[in-house]
Amino acid sequence: MSGSEAGQIGHALVEFSLHGIFPEEDISSRQISGRDLAPALESLAAAKTKLESDIHKINEETAPDVNQWITNAKSLENDINRSRSWANDIVRRSQAPDVSGKTIQEAEAKVEFLEREVEYNQQVHHALRSIKHVNELLDQVEQAREERRILDSLHLLEKSWTALDAIPISKSCRVMKLLDLRAFELKSAVHDVFDHVWNSLVRVDKENGRTAVFQSREDEQMNLADAVVGLKAYKELDQRMSLFWHGIDEAIISPRTKTENPEIPGIQIEDSYLTLGGSAEKTINSLFSDLDKVMIYLSDRLPEELVYSLSNVMMPDLISRIIGSWLDTAVPTSLKEMEEFQKVTEAVKAFCSRLQNLKFSGFQELQEWVDDAPRVWLSKCRETALDSVRSKLSQGLGQPKEVERVETQTVSRSEGRELVANGAAPQVDDDDWGAAAWGDEEADTKDDSNPKPDTNEDDGTDAWGWGDDDTADEQRSAPSEQPQAEAPAEDDPTEAWGWGEEDATEATSEEPSANATSTANRHTRELTLKETYNISSMPEPVLALVSAILEDAASLVGSDGNPMATASAGLFSLPTLVLAMFRAVSPYYYTLNTGGNMFLYNDATYLSERLSDLTKDWKAREDLTPRAIAMLRLDNDIKALQSFAARAYASEMSTQRTILRDLLGGSQNLLQQDGLGTEDLEAQVDNAARHVRALAATWSMILAKSAWSQAVGSLVDTLASKLVADVMDLAGIGQDEAYNIASLIARITELDDLFLPPDAPKDAVPATAEYAASWLRLKYLSEVLQSNLQDVRYLWMESELSLYFTVEEVVELIGLSFVDNARTREVVKEIEAHPRPLEGR
Repeated sequence: MSGSEAGQIGHALVEFSLHGIFPEEDISSRQISGRDLAPALESLAAAKTKLESDIHKINEETAPDVNQWITNAKSLENDINRSRSWANDIVRRSQAPDVSGKTIQEAEAKVEFLEREVEYNQQVHHALRSIKHVNELLDQVEQAREERRILDSLHLLEKSWTALDAIPISKSCRVMKLLDLRAFELKSAVHDVFDHVWNSLVRVDKENGRTAVFQSREDEQMNLADAVVGLKAYKELDQRMSLFWHGIDEAIISPRTKTENPEIPGIQIEDSYLTLGGSAEKTINSLFSDLDKVMIYLSDRLPEELVYSLSNVMMPDLISRIIGSWLDTAVPTSLKEMEEFQKVTEAVKAFCSRLQNLKFSGFQELQEWVDDAPRVWLSKCRETALDSVRSKLSQGLGQPKEVERVETQTVSRSEGRELVANGAAPQVDDDDWGAAAWGDEEADTKDDSNPKPDTNEDDGTDAWGWGDDDTADEQRSAPSEQPQAEAPAEDDPTEAWGWGEEDATEATSEEPSANATSTANRHTRELTLKETYNISSMPEPVLALVSAILEDAASLVGSDGNPMATASAGLFSLPTLVLAMFRAVSPYYYTLNTGGNMFLYNDATYLSERLSDLTKDWKAREDLTPRAIAMLRLDNDIKALQSFAARAYASEMSTQRTILRDLLGGSQNLLQQDGLGTEDLEAQVDNAARHVRALAATWSMILAKSAWSQAVGSLVDTLASKLVADVMDLAGIGQDEAYNIASLIARITELDDLFLPPDAPKDAVPATAEYAASWLRLKYLSEVLQSNLQDVRYLWMESELSLYFTVEEVVELIGLSFVDNARTREVVKEIEAHPRPLEGR
């Protein structure tokens, strides 16, 4: 035979040995010789070697499992043998009743052990069956997911989780971890399918402004009602509705409700889609009409649970936007537009009713807005009024306006002469006011020009509208109420008028005799006092605003048919807020202008006067109801304005006095500053005088003549008192130094020309001393510094030095200026012996 035939015989033998395959006829019918057996044996040997190799490899791969199986099998065999042995022992011992107690205990222990073993095996069997059941449920979940049966998948998943929790095995067990992992993966897979189905039912196209909600789809087995179950299962109900609201808001609602857009698109329903199209009117009725379409569309297509969840996230945003952008801007600021506002409130009520019928919730804010329409309108009035005050102030003081103050006062003869001389009262020709008629009694009335009022004197500044000052500083610096005998009260513009003195005269005698009355009638008369001053552009708008508010409030009182009638009380209190805003904000804006505080003083005074007139006229009006008349309460506001005016005046004066003192050395003695010569001191004095002149020029275009005189006089008095005090603080005064001081005083006294009338003759006497208490004191100081000892004696004994300096001060000046000798001591002794040398003259 050839080699190939021998190989075929060997292959046939191997196939028959391994697989039992009988060789083909042509091979089995051959004759085989001894030479053919060697190749066949070689083939069998090769097959044997390969088989052994495969078996060895399999043994290596399965050795752990086999070993474990062998171990378990041996353990099981041992348990079986042990159990058989115990059973045989029990049978044997049961047949031998004479066994000992120990044997019985051993038998009972074995029985107890067997019972535990049986119970354990039953638990293992139950756990294995539970594991198998959970695995089968997860297989069903996977199959339902493949078939896109979302609800079935969720129900089966829920069952699998319940069954998984019921398995009596620790969760840390590997098989439990594997089952839990598979359940979680299936849940995620089902969620992906659920997302796809949800997006096919609820569509939002932000780019094209389109939104659609479908109850069901032909290519999907889940409808929108079933989707609610899925959302609950995944606990995503509120989250999905939140995303849906933000999507529909961006695509549809926001473009329609934002008023800042130049053109507002309308909302339409086309082929089951909610879309933007066309152009809508910027009216509230048009807005609610489009929103109705949206709400009806959503209510008809969304299940009730989704509508409720959507309301929770949609209404807070939508309602606040409607109120802030549409309704608040529609609130009128006066009663003239109230009819249109009532239409708006009716439209809001109708919209709230439709929302309630459509099962929407969360629109309580809108309902409260329409229910509290009077409060809303009052808030708008308050906001507009306060904003108008702020806006007007921010525009600046505007163009000044000259106004006139007219007061009728009963004045004495001497007061009338002074007022005529000062230009406060008109010059008349009748003998009551003529200079000749009163000239013969000049001596009798000479001292009446500055009478000392009784402490109970009525407030002579009432004509100015000033109230009591709130602080001691204001009482010193603001317009004072009581004139002083020797000099006018500091910073009191009303002193030039001399008002209030006739009241003091009347108060001193409650029961005057007929003769006294006749004498008073001859020496007093009514005088109309006129004075002009300037105000800014602010008071008139504030007065107009207050007046308009009060007129609206009065028209609401008693008009029960008006829906805003309940806001009348709040409207009557609004002027208080307007005036409080003026007082709070005005100081900042006024100080930005030159002379701002004085304008503020004038404006606040003017406001208080006009409001006082308004109050009087209001009470006298016959077209108002008694309740409307009684509801006006501006008295406290008028007093607050008066006090505010006083504070503005006092603040300005305090600031300027501080500046003047700083220009004259501040807290240091002007005459004892280190390193400063005579020229430096003269420069300081000149700077202070120039500052006074600059303020006088500025204030002359603002203040009334009397107030200007009193304010500038206060500044001049500050210079005079500072220099007098500095001189009195010196340790000694030489002749040259006295000359230099007199030169400085002369520079300051040049300010006398401020208090002269424009066309005054050369010999006219300035009125400076009437408004600066220390002015004559300064002049007499200059006289003392330039006088010898005999002249000083003359000034004290014969002149009026004793009216402005005390004995101690004159003695001190003598000690500073003169050498201590017998003559000096003699003069000092004589002066001390006559402390009031002018008495009795």
